Amino acid sequence: MDRLQGKVAVITGASGGIGLATAQLFVAEGARVVLVDLDEARLREAVAGLGRESASHLAADVSDEAQMRGAIEATLQRHGRLDVLFCNAGIEGAITPITDYPVEIFDRVLAVNVRGVFLGLKHALPVMQRQGSGSIIITSSVAGQKGAAHLAAYSASKHAVVGLMRSAVLETGASGVRINTIHPSPIDTRMMRAIEHGRAPGAEAAAKAMISQRIPAGRYGTADEVACTALFLASDDSRYCSGGCYAVDGGMTAG
Repeated sequence: MDRLQGKVAVITGASGGIGLATAQLFVAEGARVVLVDLDEARLREAVAGLGRESASHLAADVSDEAQMRGAIEATLQRHGRLDVLFCNAGIEGAITPITDYPVEIFDRVLAVNVRGVFLGLKHALPVMQRQGSGSIIITSSVAGQKGAAHLAAYSASKHAVVGLMRSAVLETGASGVRINTIHPSPIDTRMMRAIEHGRAPGAEAAAKAMISQRIPAGRYGTADEVACTALFLASDDSRYCSGGCYAVDGGMTAG
């Protein structure tokens, strides 16, 4: 239970779902975690559950450079180092055809899902390169490996972060920094409730059953299952893993 002993991790999108499940696992494995999200009330609740000796929080919009830079700087001031950045914050946007997609929602999805990752890389990489070590983990999606009808902005954003990851890997070279993406299938979280409603308003259970049929495992994944892959990538167990796309999808992208 000490795979992250002594390590400091920043997790964005950390007030619930995959982010909170990962924070819980990281703390259990010895890390000190800084939770970043917009909802300060939920962040405070999360930190109380994790224990203030192991967790702290910063309310920030990952798409805002000053706020994202401030989150990294505050982490360094508090802990003196940064070993893991989990760029997990993301929004689904509208569930509608491209021809009806509101431009302002498209722009917001890319701002959070792509610019947020870019800013995380921009401000965490110099810190980790100076240290000579670090792991950056980015939440993409199965929609970052194949198309997703009526989720064009989301799918485009999740493809884009793979390009950011691969570019960053080539730029960092032998610096000791590792960068990888995780590609979950539908995970049983709030985001999927919104997608189910968008696909079939009033028939969400039928939408979930239909989506589950597309997954060879026959079910949605859980946030804890994604957190386990994040733990592997954060730990020294993955010390030779960089530039990878790690599916946590029950076989969904096999076909």
